Amino acid sequence: MRERLVIATRGSKLALWQANHVAARLRETYPGLVVELLPIKTKGDKILDVPLAQVGGKGLFVKEIEEALLDGRADLAVHSMKDVPAEQPEGLVVGITPEREDPCDRLLSVAYDSLAALPRGASVGTSSLRRKAQLLGLRPDLAIVDLRGNLDTRVGKLLDGRFDAIIVASAGLNRLGLSAPKSVRLGPPEFLPAAAQGALGLEFRIADQETAAMLAFFDHPESRDAVAAERGFLARLEGGCQVPIAAHAVIDGDTVKLTGLVADPETGKTFRDAIAGKRSDAVSLGRTLAESVLALGAKAVLDAVYQNIS
Repeated sequence: MRERLVIATRGSKLALWQANHVAARLRETYPGLVVELLPIKTKGDKILDVPLAQVGGKGLFVKEIEEALLDGRADLAVHSMKDVPAEQPEGLVVGITPEREDPCDRLLSVAYDSLAALPRGASVGTSSLRRKAQLLGLRPDLAIVDLRGNLDTRVGKLLDGRFDAIIVASAGLNRLGLSAPKSVRLGPPEFLPAAAQGALGLEFRIADQETAAMLAFFDHPESRDAVAAERGFLARLEGGCQVPIAAHAVIDGDTVKLTGLVADPETGKTFRDAIAGKRSDAVSLGRTLAESVLALGAKAVLDAVYQNIS
């Protein structure tokens, strides 16, 4: 067995928590194994003065990390799966999906304890077109303001009084132990998460079978199949983390139940459908659902979004 393993990761507090979590489990499982972190700044980390949807391109938070895998500086990458494009570079595979955290979003506020309680014109911070579009559909009277930065930075801006509320992922809050005086879960059916939100992905070189074998104990079949269905939906829509696409899969025995939508970030109008089938067909179910949503009218919305970020 190898004696040393290098994990490539983004340098944010959340990314480092995730990488350190994996490192600790590896050291516990393989006593004597030396695990080191290689923090890397990605394009998405460097460009903070532009709304995420306008930065353009896929892999904003993974490309430089994948380059470290390909050139041998790192053996393993720990990603937030919602940031990972549907297609991996040749020679790499996201081969392991650990047990997923809560996939849903949370509305955080200092003064307001629900979405309905926010007054007309209240400022809500988010960098996500998906969140913006669904929020517009529920509360078109709110002022939605772009909010970039690491999770702890975004929560800090709320607590400093710059926003009436913000919307962030529950998983990150849980992992870092962050919250606010008022916190409410935004989940299905009213509010769908990003595809694969709350899930981690472990990426490594396909040819590195030793690392693959060492990581096998992390894999969680239910999380893997749910994520596969959601990413199948995302892949057919050619989406990334900066487009208004949402998907939520639930595993029930041998069945996967998947709901997906595309939302118009200008109007809040949504194109939504659901499907169920065998877990073994998770990816193809996601693609089939995407075809259905496109036929409902989502194609025009996505064409407009992609034109703006191209």
